[in-house]
Amino acid sequence: MTASTTFGCDVANVVYERGQRQAFCGLAGIVWLHRKIQDAFFLVVGSRTCAHLLQSAAGVMIFAEPRFATAILQERDLAGMADCNQELDRVVAEVLGRRPDIKSLFLVGSCPSEVIKLDLNKAAERLSAQYQGRVQVFDYSGSGLDTTFTQGEDTCLLALVPHLPALPATERNLLILGTLPDVVEDQFTRLFTELGINTVHFLPPRRIEALPPVGAGTTLLLAQPFLGETARALQKRGATLLTAPYPFGVEGTLGWLRAATEAWGIAAERLDAVTAAPIARAQQALSRQRALLSGKRITFLPDSQLEIPLARFLARECGMELVEVATPFLERQLMAPELALLPAGVRLTEGQDLEAQLERLRTDRPDLTVCGLGLANPLEAEGLRTKWSIELVFSPVHGFDQAADLAELFARPLVRGALLQV
Repeated sequence: MTASTTFGCDVANVVYERGQRQAFCGLAGIVWLHRKIQDAFFLVVGSRTCAHLLQSAAGVMIFAEPRFATAILQERDLAGMADCNQELDRVVAEVLGRRPDIKSLFLVGSCPSEVIKLDLNKAAERLSAQYQGRVQVFDYSGSGLDTTFTQGEDTCLLALVPHLPALPATERNLLILGTLPDVVEDQFTRLFTELGINTVHFLPPRRIEALPPVGAGTTLLLAQPFLGETARALQKRGATLLTAPYPFGVEGTLGWLRAATEAWGIAAERLDAVTAAPIARAQQALSRQRALLSGKRITFLPDSQLEIPLARFLARECGMELVEVATPFLERQLMAPELALLPAGVRLTEGQDLEAQLERLRTDRPDLTVCGLGLANPLEAEGLRTKWSIELVFSPVHGFDQAADLAELFARPLVRGALLQV
């Protein structure tokens, strides 16, 4: 970042593209959701393709029994020759019989189950009544029809909102929305406690019985930018949404914490005192990665909806040059603070016309391209260095202490590429 750089992306100059898309479906969200909600089981009602996708994305170890599975729809199910609800009830009974530790069961819809119009909402109601007191049953759609893979978390958390307890009218709490690794959640909890905010809850919780309360006294702060539907549902239940940068890097984390402290009336001096040491550690750790990334050119292809806040971090804190920043969907309200921090004139694209974007990419030849798994290997074969966007979703990358780790994820393919050329 040079002294002459100006910031503030003009949303009027956003290019909207519609055409062929390349993205994972929302089932991929199960990979990090099942790790977070420790007493939950995710049962996908789908095809063998769905099962293979989950197994590949999760990298299941042979010694671990995962808390997700696929109830595979056979040809008789798709042809309407079998009673899918009876089969589903049988599979659920088998799962709960094997896993008595499970306290919540998510029925996850897929493209095949939606095509045959299988009503998982009714199935969840029926199974909830059948297993009342034993397990809570929820349902949501992980279908890849016209969605991107992070929206699976949004539809999952949206399904939980009606079940959140009511916050008493005389009480107040801070609700952090978005899946965070436990270590990051613990770090943020300590920071909020030091700042004087003691009633902090997280959605999703680690266990289903710890669903956070929500009401008029709830202040809502998003940790992930792809949860717009859940945020709006929480606002309908009385929560007040704070707009802030997302907690990626030093600048984003500080701005995120500042939004909370201002809402709670905490003095700026206290925020400065509490964050001084972690900021100093983060900046020192970032210096090595900044030396590797500064001046390098990067393009984001649309995939995770993390593209804009990550681009802001890389441009402002790591000195990278943004060639193009493309995102599947651009929610103006949720992204306003981030857009204000992007370099002016950056090429910003919403949506995807795959062939057109690939043509621009081949012309631009950036040093690094952030993209989905399906594009990474073909681009590498063309001599373009890539970074998988899905890795940025389930890695611990939020907060001060993870700022250098986040930068390293982008530096690693550049270092590997340099070594291969030796």
